[in-house]
Amino acid sequence: MTEPLASWSEFNVAMVGATAALAGLLIVAMSVNIAEIMKSVTLPPRAASSIAALVLAITAGAFGLVPGQPAVAYGIEVLVAALVAGVFQVHAIRVVAGERHVAPTERALKSVAGVLPVAAFLTGAVLVIVGTVEIGLIVMAVGSVLSIIAALIIAWVVLVEVLR
Repeated sequence: MTEPLASWSEFNVAMVGATAALAGLLIVAMSVNIAEIMKSVTLPPRAASSIAALVLAITAGAFGLVPGQPAVAYGIEVLVAALVAGVFQVHAIRVVAGERHVAPTERALKSVAGVLPVAAFLTGAVLVIVGTVEIGLIVMAVGSVLSIIAALIIAWVVLVEVLR
C-alpha cells in the first residue's frame, strides 16, 4: 500500500465490514419478498442498484487495502468498479423513466440517490489517476458514505413499495 492509501486503511477496513454486513442484510430482507418484488417492473432494477451501490463501496474499500499498490492502479480499479455499478444505476433510471403515471420530478428524485455515489467514485477515481490523490481519496470516502445512504433509501423504498 502506498503512503496515501496506507493512511486510509482503517477507514477502508471499517467501510468494507459495514457495507458487506449491510449488503447481506438487504439481500436477506429483499429475498423474503422476492416473489412480490419480481412482479414489479421497476422494483428489481432498483433493488439491484441498491446492492450495486454497496458492492461498489465494498470493492473500493477492498482494493484500497491491497499492499504495495500504486495509487494510479487503485484509481483505475475504482473507476472500473464505478462504471460497472453505473450500469445498474443507468438501467434503474431507464426503467423508472418509463413509468408513465409518475411525475417527472418524482422520477428524477428516484434516480438521484443511486447516481450520487457512482458520480463520487467516478470523480474520485479520476482525481487519483491524474495525480490529485488526497482529494480523490476524500471524494471516494464521500462516495462510500453516499453508497450506504443511497442503498438504504433505495432498499427502503423497494421494501415499502412491495407492501403497497
